[in-house]
Amino acid sequence: MKQSIRHKKIIELVKQRGYLSTDDLVNLLGVSPQTIRRDLNELAENNLISRHHGGAASPSTSENSDYIERKQFFSLEKRLIAQAVAKTIPNGSSLFIDIGTTPEAVASALLEHQNLRIVTNNLNAAYILMQNKTFDITLAGGSLRQDGGIIGEATVAFIGQFRLDYGILGISSIDTDGSLLDYDYHEVQVKRAIIESSRNTILVTDHSKFSRRAMVRLGSLTEVEYLFTDSAPPPAITELMQGSNLKIQICR
Repeated sequence: MKQSIRHKKIIELVKQRGYLSTDDLVNLLGVSPQTIRRDLNELAENNLISRHHGGAASPSTSENSDYIERKQFFSLEKRLIAQAVAKTIPNGSSLFIDIGTTPEAVASALLEHQNLRIVTNNLNAAYILMQNKTFDITLAGGSLRQDGGIIGEATVAFIGQFRLDYGILGISSIDTDGSLLDYDYHEVQVKRAIIESSRNTILVTDHSKFSRRAMVRLGSLTEVEYLFTDSAPPPAITELMQGSNLKIQICR
């Protein structure tokens, strides 16, 4: 494989997953560790990745990927997750739908339901859901981001007025100790409000979130009731879940 093609693939993989170890890249690209290390050093010098001991991360792991790019990441996996979640939600339920492309996929999967009462801080999800005339949709107030998310103190206060059956929650990263992590402090406050105002919290996340890095802690995986993902979590997280009431569904 030519160096230029290899560099392009490394950048794409790191952007997609947030962080990759040298061993991961050796296995994915079929080259020697020495070659990968040279590649990573060159890419880091050009600010195309951030070099870390034992691997590489996106140039800024404190920022989330662009919304359009995020919609394209693992779109099939998100759709399978969304379809499984939709089967869990009975007609007539009340629910929150969070910011994020996976919660938006859930919104699409719910369109065949009847008489749902939905509160959301996701403008894109609201636009999808309004296609069903039996839905009662309430949009949270607050500061509107470019990706259609609504956040801020007003959003947190608004969500706190409700007590709904389900909270459909997205997340940017799940650390090996089960910590739920995100990039934006204000977004995390809204997610916390959704957890506290939901009888059942459903975390929806594709497998890439188990290898990404983010810096703002929301809480622990054991605080949610359901985890819907597309592949088995890493062993450390599986072990953590054994002592909790968390139910996991692998959606393939």
